Amino acid sequence: MRPLRAPALAVLALAGAFFLSGCADLGYYWQSANGHLDILRAAKPVPEWLADPAVGAPLKAKLELAQRIRRFASSELGLPDNASYTSYADLHRPAAVWNVVAAPPYSLTLKSWCFPVAGCVGYRGYYDEAAAKTEAEAQKTNGLEVAVYPVPAYSTLGWMNWAGGDPLLSTFIGYPEGELARLVFHELAHQVLYVSGDTVFNESYATAVERIGGAMWLQREAGEAARAEYAQFNAQRQDFRALALNTRRALTQVYESPEAKAKDWTKVEAQKQAAMADFRERYAALKTGWTGPRQNAYDGWVARANNAAFGAQGAYDDLVPSFEALFEREGRDWPRFYTAVRRIAALPTTEERRSALQAATGILHTHARQGRTHDDNGDHGA
Repeated sequence: MRPLRAPALAVLALAGAFFLSGCADLGYYWQSANGHLDILRAAKPVPEWLADPAVGAPLKAKLELAQRIRRFASSELGLPDNASYTSYADLHRPAAVWNVVAAPPYSLTLKSWCFPVAGCVGYRGYYDEAAAKTEAEAQKTNGLEVAVYPVPAYSTLGWMNWAGGDPLLSTFIGYPEGELARLVFHELAHQVLYVSGDTVFNESYATAVERIGGAMWLQREAGEAARAEYAQFNAQRQDFRALALNTRRALTQVYESPEAKAKDWTKVEAQKQAAMADFRERYAALKTGWTGPRQNAYDGWVARANNAAFGAQGAYDDLVPSFEALFEREGRDWPRFYTAVRRIAALPTTEERRSALQAATGILHTHARQGRTHDDNGDHGA
């Protein structure tokens, strides 16, 4: 990354705050700016890391792999060929940001925070974990269920490529080969298109790109060991996603039940707890068939699962089958696929986009939604 003067870096970080996490209040805006600024300061071009004798061989191997993945993204997947992921930053912490998500006690609809460029999104990001937990406690006092989860990477949607782009980060560079490829493809997919205010559309589209692209990478470029490692964990991931989807459907039925419409919250709560207990029992049974070093990867998520956690997961999963079907309909041709997605993305409302996606693929989307709660306490930034 070319060195920037401090004022230019500050402007860059402030601009980044608008579309990364928003500016609901001055303190929040300032932490967003400083957090992104710290990442930019830490980033150096990959060749500098590779030339440094103090850098260990394992990190150098990962950085070289990431450059191969980066080139594959552009040459084979039609993703942008720019400065992103050609630099690296060691953050000395386990996550790039921590996201806070919140939902009512009897709904999977996420609370929204509205920002200038990103529009209304169902999360609020913090570069400091303690600050994220403080925000979570504040949301709990409003009667919401809350989840805080680490985010290894985020996209600046291509706006920062003039300054060096999004760097590779220590928070994900150590991922297994298949997972590293998927993450890079996901974040670059956001640079192809982004729909302001439609988290489910954006994340499901990018997740479809990462899944399809990741499978192509493993088939064409990876060795047998990397394919076997990926296959083992991906089978567990698919099992878990299927279980979580079934649980989201069960919870949605509870929250749309006659008892809920009658506001008989005692009965609704009992039904909700029964669905959550069934989820945890089925997860325990599912795990008995898993092996390998990542057998317990979902234990923490399951232990803390609530409406907010399920709502956030739905944003990444719910429309993925539709986008995968759209890719097949377009002849597995990446330019045609992106053109088709852009056409749908250009529609003015969420409902029109869902209808167009359904018409193109014949696949109904699930009930999980992203938007304001019925007692919206959302912050509306500058």
